[in-house]
Amino acid sequence: MEKIVEQGLLYDFYGELLTPHQQRIYEDAVLNDMSLSEIAEEQGISRQGVHDLIRRCDKTLKGYEGRLHLLEKFGKVKETVEQIERISSEENVKLLARKILEEL
Repeated sequence: MEKIVEQGLLYDFYGELLTPHQQRIYEDAVLNDMSLSEIAEEQGISRQGVHDLIRRCDKTLKGYEGRLHLLEKFGKVKETVEQIERISSEENVKLLARKILEEL
């Protein structure tokens, strides 16, 4: 999985477990695609401080996934529902599968 996509998904699942300060900086770096220098200037900290915080957040989020496996389970459920949608001959089942996929 591409790193930026993985970071975004991990943040979607576990971002609320970070501190508000970590959330702001991580969102700026990963979701808003701001440079380390831009974030450092905006937050009043060093570029190195931003870099270190992002690395710690990555490690923390991956640690949560390593223990809880929510992203892994999400992927398996999504794959299964997509397979149900593909192989079903029942239109009602296909509609339900599409609805589930939209809600995921």
